[in-house]
Amino acid sequence: MKAKAEPLPLSPAEIPRKRYFAIGEVSEICGIKPHVLRYWEQEFPQLKPIKRRGNRRYYQFDDVEMVRRIRSLLYEQGFTIGGARQRLREARAERVEVAAASVAPLMPVAGPARPSPAAAAARKEKLHDIRTELEDLLKRWPV
Repeated sequence: MKAKAEPLPLSPAEIPRKRYFAIGEVSEICGIKPHVLRYWEQEFPQLKPIKRRGNRRYYQFDDVEMVRRIRSLLYEQGFTIGGARQRLREARAERVEVAAASVAPLMPVAGPARPSPAAAAARKEKLHDIRTELEDLLKRWPV
């Protein structure tokens, strides 16, 4: 019988809002040993901590959340590493599709349309009226 994964030490709301986390901090927050985190970096392209002098790893908040997602997929939901990698890829593709669908109505299909000559003339006249009105206001306003 497979041993149950221990619950995460901190809920997502309790993760400290820091810019960078050392590998030991991420290890404690996520309940994962550092060598496992280093292995996951090789297996999951989504997990890319910043490396500084001496090859020290610094994880950002998004990296910590990704580690928690990976941990959940592997230990709680029972995915294999390949299955978890595929599930993360699918979840990203779904987010991209949703974002594209929400932006698509706003984007022109064939580039910006040129205004008709009448519309351009009307816009130019309106801008001229606004400018005249602003100049009149400036003349009345004591400086």
